[in-house]
Amino acid sequence: MLTLLLCTADAFMTLVLLERGANEANPFMEPLVGGSPLVFAMVKMGLTSGGIVILILLARIRVFGRIPVSFLLYGVLLAYATLVAYEFWLLEALSAGI
Repeated sequence: MLTLLLCTADAFMTLVLLERGANEANPFMEPLVGGSPLVFAMVKMGLTSGGIVILILLARIRVFGRIPVSFLLYGVLLAYATLVAYEFWLLEALSAGI
């Protein structure tokens, strides 16, 4: 649940940063940001929630025979938390004119 909340925050801050002159770094999402913000947000949330559901269903399986897939869920959460923190930093840097 927290991962989806962070995904939502990421989508919102991405749109704000794009309005302030930033560029989309993700080549898969870049074609979507030029169109409708609603479509962008829906695709982003759909891909993230779909991936989370798959990881939850496979949580007891081990990747490479060692790493439980459930650890990947924590990795995704950490990645989104880091991304959102970076986007907050970018918003502050843009506001300060750095």
